[in-house]
Amino acid sequence: MRRQFSYRTQGSKIVDYLIIVITTAAGLYFHWWLYVRIKRWMDRDLALSLAGDDTAMRAHMLERLGQAQASGIKRRDLPAWLERAAEDYRSTRS
Repeated sequence: MRRQFSYRTQGSKIVDYLIIVITTAAGLYFHWWLYVRIKRWMDRDLALSLAGDDTAMRAHMLERLGQAQASGIKRRDLPAWLERAAEDYRSTRS
């Protein structure tokens, strides 16, 4: 009876696992980065859509968005907060 020898050494198994771990970590990081980027785009788009075509109001709304993010306004409260900011801007300009 002949013995079958495996050409895979212990070192190559470790390299295989290392490749799997690195690839999985890179994939998870990429998906997290993409999720954060899309959230930022959505928030920015919301602020700009409330501003309309007025360039001064667009700048103001982006500034208010930065203030909301710095003050820790939750995402679920952000649309109402930005709508109030837009109304305040419109009332002061009228």
